[in-house]
Amino acid sequence: MRIRRLKSFEKDFQKLQPAQRDRLKKALTIFINNPMHPDLYNHPLGGEWQGYRSIAFGGNWRAHYKLVNREAIFVACGTHAQLYK
Repeated sequence: MRIRRLKSFEKDFQKLQPAQRDRLKKALTIFINNPMHPDLYNHPLGGEWQGYRSIAFGGNWRAHYKLVNREAIFVACGTHAQLYK
């Protein structure tokens, strides 16, 4: 799976603590090899995030992406509360 990270995602990524950044990097590596790996809890979103999907990278941490032409475009990351304001 090919991934792309939007500027919005990169801004969120830079705000993460080093431990969360490391977890997200590991989750993205798993995602590239197996997007539906059970550890990622990959699932579709609804509401304002309709059309997007989410993966978990530890506890309450999520990364949101949209599939476009077999490319996963990551748009945001953070805690559940930060992403669902």
